[in-house]
This record gives sequence, C-alpha cells and structure tokens, in this order.
Amino acid sequence: MKKSILILSAVTVILGIGCTGKNQQPQHSPETEVLLQNLKSIHEKGFMFGHHDDPVYGIGWDGDRDRSDVKSVCGDYPAVFSFDLGRIELGGEKNLDNVPLARIREEIVAQYERGGLVSLSWHADNPLTGKDSWDVSDSTVVASILPGGSNHEKFIGWLDTVAEFLNSLTTREGVKVPVFFRPFHEHTGSWFWWGQNLCSAQEYKELWRMTYNRLKEKGVNNVLYAYSPGSEPQDTTEYLERYPGDDIIDLVGFDTYQFDRDAYIEQMERSLQIASSVGATHNKIVAVTETGYETIPDSVWWTQTLLPIVEKYPVAYVLVWRNARERENHYYAPYPGQTSAEDFINFYRNERTLFSNDIKGELYKK
Repeated sequence: MKKSILILSAVTVILGIGCTGKNQQPQHSPETEVLLQNLKSIHEKGFMFGHHDDPVYGIGWDGDRDRSDVKSVCGDYPAVFSFDLGRIELGGEKNLDNVPLARIREEIVAQYERGGLVSLSWHADNPLTGKDSWDVSDSTVVASILPGGSNHEKFIGWLDTVAEFLNSLTTREGVKVPVFFRPFHEHTGSWFWWGQNLCSAQEYKELWRMTYNRLKEKGVNNVLYAYSPGSEPQDTTEYLERYPGDDIIDLVGFDTYQFDRDAYIEQMERSLQIASSVGATHNKIVAVTETGYETIPDSVWWTQTLLPIVEKYPVAYVLVWRNARERENHYYAPYPGQTSAEDFINFYRNERTLFSNDIKGELYKK
C-alpha cells in the first residue's frame, strides 16, 4: 500500500439495526450499512478514483479477463467501478453497451472481494415510445408509468427485473454485495425522458419513490441510492427542487464534463460547493458521480485541473466515463502511451487519491 487508511468502526451501526421494529425488515443489509457509514468518513483520507466499465473493455481490447486501461497505466485498479443496466429491462443478455450482464455480475462480485465499490446507472429505454433513453419526443412518459398510468404495470415489471439482478449479486458465501444505484440521473437537463422539461418536480419525486418502494418490496436491501443531477443548479434550492427525500437518498453528487477549461472549473467549483453544503446539511455522502475530459488532450489535466479542485471538498469519489472500444476518440481515462498517462501516474501517487490497493479491507471493515 502506498497509503494507510483508518476508517471509524461501524460496529455500533450494526448493533443498532435491530431498532427497526419487531416485524419490519431493516432497510440495509449489515454489509451495506457498514459501507454507508465508512464512506461518510473516507474523505478524511482522500477521494477514491472511479472509471465506468473499467474491467470489461478499453482501448484496443474487449472482454479480456483481469485487464484495465487504468491498471495498465498505474499498476492498480480504480477503487470504484460503475456499470450500466440499460436494456436489462428488455430481458436480454447484454446491456446497451453490449456487455453481458453475467459478466457485469462477475465483475461486481470481484470488485467487492478486492474491497472496492460499485455504482450502477440505468439508461432505461423509453417505456412509452420503445426508443432509447434519449428519446424526448413525448413529455408524458413519466406520468404514464406512475400508478394509474397506461405503462405502470409495464414499468413495475422492469423494476422487478432490476430487483432480480440486484438480489443476484452474491458471493460464493452467499453475501449480497452492496452497490450504489443511480437511476434517473442528470434530470436537471432535458436529454432523457425523465428530464427537467419532460415531467414535473412532483412526478419526478413520485418516480423515485415508486422505484425505491418496489425494490424494497422485492427484498433489495444491498443498495445505496445516489441523487445525481447535472451541473445546471445554481444554488442548493435548485439542486434540491426534485430531491426524493432523505429517507431514500444516501449520496448526493452531480455529473459534469470539460469542454472549456475555465467553464469546467467554474461548474465544478459551484457544483461541489452546492453538493458539499447539501451533504453536510442532510448527512449524505458527496461524490462527483460522472466527469471527465474526452480524449484527455491536456497532458497535465489530472494534477493541474481535476486534483486541485476536488481535493478541497469532502468528496468520497470521483468517477470518469468509459473508454469506448467501438467509438473512436471517446475515452476518459488514460491508456498506455496516451498523452496524459505520465501525469496520471503522478495523480495516482498523490496522497489524496485512493485506488484499489489503498482501500483494500477498509470499506467493509466493521
């Protein structure tokens, strides 16, 4: 290990789970509750680095075992992986990025066993039109899947499919792997069917609560929930306009990407200030749930742009998007020989950045 991490014990939390009532099931499994409490203090040591789809494909490869572009550069896996469940609702064997769901399940369990964290997004198809998540041709989609809507039963079936997958994330010993679930993200924009101009604030909150309640009914107790708008909110009031509630949400974050450096720094600073304020007020974990600079053409982006911003805030993790193998020039983490690879190694060596080996055995420590 290049750094040692000591995270406060969560034993008292486990002992307190029994206070939920005689016939009421606890909201979280013991392992999930331990993770939740440990994540609340991880920022005291640094922030974890994450990468979407990291172990399943990369630049010049697809489906290899025990491979990662990040690992190929710095010798270590990211502390956080994310994957997407898009198209799981259709009952197929692969997600929208053509990754077998069985492989995603395997990698989630492997990441847990090495002590890492997993976040799951869900680019669900449009349940009204049958097109993809980005189809915003109809503004009644959310209304149609709420109770009483024409597509309500259909969407409940979709949620049951998601629940089945979440419940199937078990180790050989039968332990359900804790994960974050981050549905209906970037809702402050209007490029998804659940976006700002596609539904009312009340409808969006009802969508979240319906989702949460259904997964709970289906026995899902290994999930923490992430609220993840874009960088559009200008203050905490706008940020919380569609917030589903403290009883549902465990993590507050945001998604933003660099196009212009000055604008990116401004957006990151404002969004981190807002999320940090909400996190402190509502006792929630804070994270940068998606970010990055496509193709990373700036050779010192990691240590001169990203690190100086993030290290000032109580952030649990920062996650960059995927290294697409099917789209040229669509990647957000370095690979061997990439322009920013050398700077990424310096980023990796910084005491404030946490990778897989830095958190081994700590996130799930009782």
